[in-house]
Amino acid sequence: MQVLLDWISVNTFAVYAILFGYCALKSGALPLLAGVIAQQGALDPVWVAVSAFLGGYLGDEARFAIARAYGDRLFASRPRVRRWIDQAAAVLDRHGAAYIFLYRYPKGMRTIGAFPVGLSAIEWRVFTVLNAASAFLWASTLVGFGYLLGDQIAAAAESWWGMVSVALLIAFLVVSWWAFRRIGKTVVAPVAT
Repeated sequence: MQVLLDWISVNTFAVYAILFGYCALKSGALPLLAGVIAQQGALDPVWVAVSAFLGGYLGDEARFAIARAYGDRLFASRPRVRRWIDQAAAVLDRHGAAYIFLYRYPKGMRTIGAFPVGLSAIEWRVFTVLNAASAFLWASTLVGFGYLLGDQIAAAAESWWGMVSVALLIAFLVVSWWAFRRIGKTVVAPVAT
């Protein structure tokens, strides 16, 4: 661990850039780990939080913009996919604010989460405010927990983290299955004419 901390202390700018890029693409546990490393003194916790926030916020802004600019053309010739998108848009019309605020938290959702919003009628102003609030809370929480509970997190990771991770994945899959079934019952499929 000391070799890693020494390398990080020499290459801090590169670490912040890597953290920014990682957070622009996904929402895994790297900000938590960066918070733990900041607690060890190798990184500045403020710059860790800023890098994670900016990456999370700007990455989703880019995905929203791409979907808004190119999404309709991309799916116009795929009626089956278009039907799914229309159903997702109907759900977003009712639950868009909650979706925008929460999609970055489930594993794997963050990478594609902003695309359906970009294909919906939700205005960019609404999206960017909710996206910024969600990214701020996400980055602050992960980096903060990493910084405040660094020693405990390191000990937990060594002993039982794998089992908890599997249990959380199973719980998320069960809740997602249940939620999609409930949402599917409330969305009326378009009638063919």
